[in-house]
Parts: sequence; C-alpha cells; structure tokens
Amino acid sequence: MRCNYVDITFESTIMWIKFLKDFGNLHTFLLNYSILDCMETFSKGVHRALVPLDPHIEGTIVVELVEASPGYRMLTQMDVLIFLRANGNEIKDVMSCSVAELGAVNENIFALTRNTKVIEAIRAMRTFALVAVPVIAVEEDQGCGDEQLLQDGRGRRLIDTFSATDLRGCSVAQLQSMLNVSVVEFKERVSAAASSTLLDASKQKLITCYHDTELSKVIDEAVMAHVHRVWVVDRQGLLMGLVSLTDILRVIREKAMTIMEELQEVAATEPTL
Repeated sequence: MRCNYVDITFESTIMWIKFLKDFGNLHTFLLNYSILDCMETFSKGVHRALVPLDPHIEGTIVVELVEASPGYRMLTQMDVLIFLRANGNEIKDVMSCSVAELGAVNENIFALTRNTKVIEAIRAMRTFALVAVPVIAVEEDQGCGDEQLLQDGRGRRLIDTFSATDLRGCSVAQLQSMLNVSVVEFKERVSAAASSTLLDASKQKLITCYHDTELSKVIDEAVMAHVHRVWVVDRQGLLMGLVSLTDILRVIREKAMTIMEELQEVAATEPTL
C-alpha cells in the first residue's frame, strides 16, 4: 500500500512538472498588442502567451507553437528579451544601469541544501509551486536529519540550481531510480549523461551576477544560457538574491513608461503656436 502511494505521488509530480513547463499561465495576446502591452503581462509572472495570427500577415517575431493550430504562435518572455537585447541601443539608458539600481533583485529566496533527496525536493517545489530553487552548501553546525527542506538562502554559499528543466530530459524509469539520491548527485549524473551524448555543456553552467552588474550583461548571460533566472551573489559567492526574466521585463517597462510620461508632460507644457 505504501508503494502504491509513492507511485501515485511520483506520477502526479511528473504531471505537475509538465504542466508548469509547458502549459502553465497560458494567456492570449492579439496581433495589435505593442511590446509594452506584452511586457505588462509578462512582468506579472506570465511566462508565455498564445498569439492568434491573421493569415494575411507575414513575418511575426514569435516562435511557432509545436503541435498547435497553424493559426497560432507562442510568444514567450525569452522571445521579448531577445528582441530587446537586439535593440539595446534604443534603451541604453536602462541597459547601462545596475540590477540593484533598477530594483530588479528579488531577495526572498527559498533554497535546498546539497543533501536534499530528489523526491523531497520535488515534493517541496510542488507544494510551493516553485519551478527552480538554488542549491546551497550545508553549514558546519547544521545537522543532517532535522533540517528544513526549504530554507532562507540569503548569505549561504551557492553551489547549483535544481529545476523542473533538470527533470524533463529523464524518463520515468530514470527518475524513479534516482529519487533517493541527493540533488547534487542527481545533477552530476544528468551532466555526465549530457556529456556522453554531446549535449551543450554550457546549459550546466551556474549563471550568476552581482548587485552592481549592468542589466545588459545580465540579459546577455540569461539569453546565451537560455535560463529564466540569474542568481545574485556577493564577491565571496554567497547567495544574495535573484533576477528573473519577470523582474527584468518589469523594470524595463517601468523605465519606459516613466520616460513616456515625462515626454507627455513636456509636450503638455509647451505653448501651442
């Protein structure tokens, strides 16, 4: 009976992972939406949206939705970020600011220790609807048996990231065989398998920045590694926060809206001829 319970929990967890990564927070954008309109929704935590296409309009900037109707495309946070990066000269005032100066750093961080088992990590992430968590070192005075699964990660040494993306490439049988290993050992096995199949090793790299890192550099790192969050650390490698794509799009939009409002105020004060 105990085994049946574990199997059901595991299968439902797999469904949860697929839902979060592929179908969660699905919205719809119209073709006449501006980039600012899209950014408003994406800055609230929505990661992707369907765009119904006019068949007479060609050359959209969105990515085709696999296995969906040919009349729809998918636009993601990453697509918008890539577009903004390609047109960075037009928003260089915000791109040259640090992430801390822009208020893009989220300092509320739930973390797992390196000793956490995969099944425990999955259940904790499912409970709190987390798609990714930082993995931190175990402190010297911390016991192994009574530690909380999700801990405050601030000021702790960052060693890795554990995310739903790490689980997607594994078959059910592979996952079941590694449920009781630590998240660090799991990542090591996955990395070894990726190397043996000549997959891009850069995807295993830990992507970090500092509080004073320019936004443009953080965007470069996120786009090049195709990650949805960049961990903020201090010069000693201690975790201080994170910058997500949601945070990046939010601060860029806020800056753009502020500039637009200032221009409107100037225009309103100019005497009419």
